[in-house]
Amino acid sequence: MPLIECVPNVSEGRRTDVIAALAAAIAAPGIHVLDQSSDPSHNRTVYTFAGEAGALGDAVLRLFTAAVDAIDLRVHEGVHPRVGAVDVVPFVPLQDATMEDCVALAKSAAARVAERLDVPVFLYENAAQNDERRSLSDIRRGGIDGIALRMKQAAWRPDFGPDRPHPTAGACAIGARAILIAYNVNLASNRLGVAKRIASAIRASSGGLAHVKALGLQLDNGLVQVSTNLTNYQETSMTTVFDVIAREAAADGVRVLESEIVGLVPREALPPDPARRLKLRAQDLDRVLERRLEAVTGKSNPA
Repeated sequence: MPLIECVPNVSEGRRTDVIAALAAAIAAPGIHVLDQSSDPSHNRTVYTFAGEAGALGDAVLRLFTAAVDAIDLRVHEGVHPRVGAVDVVPFVPLQDATMEDCVALAKSAAARVAERLDVPVFLYENAAQNDERRSLSDIRRGGIDGIALRMKQAAWRPDFGPDRPHPTAGACAIGARAILIAYNVNLASNRLGVAKRIASAIRASSGGLAHVKALGLQLDNGLVQVSTNLTNYQETSMTTVFDVIAREAAADGVRVLESEIVGLVPREALPPDPARRLKLRAQDLDRVLERRLEAVTGKSNPA
């Protein structure tokens, strides 16, 4: 059967009981759970699992049901932008799957979520039916208040569900995309302005590095972070991003403390000796997609 990866981002990274309950909601026969990454500063958890389309659609609906019961965005705090309790659900083609398979799954999952839970859903990336909503950052712009205001316009009616956010669970973006690397670089500084300046300098939308999205964030430990998404790691690598951030930080008299991976990365995306080359945290050295796939399916090739 074609194997598809699902990487939902959920707006809960602090309450361990809720994080565990959401993971339990995902788990079922036919679902290969690959990874779980939580961050209390972001107040966000990223679950990574794979399976065939039918099993994945059921797992996403179970996850939404549990999240809507457990998460109230009215009292949610965290440095990461969000518009929903389940904020974004991308489907990614892996073994023998096509992008068309993922688009079809995104549409069917979105319809089920909207109908069963009354959560408005916007289709994004390859599943988008409206170019204005293709980019996740455009959907998230202004957070839950921003999306609530835009939804009053005809051009911003959701693809599925009501034309207003769910009172506690907000909205959601569900889509289909290629492999994305969520990669964060932590600076040995409490100067948020430095992280924001670097993020602006490297993000593609402001003339920086191609295929890079970036934010400057303040962490709970007082340090600052340049949080990035690499949408095409073969053209703009983790090494390139790290080197540019390190150089920009040095210009402000700041050094890189460490870097971290959220979720999983393809083996070819990592340089030799990533602990030294990228100052990658020890706990992230095994976040290799092929290794996790082989452990649960016996097959290591993600393509």
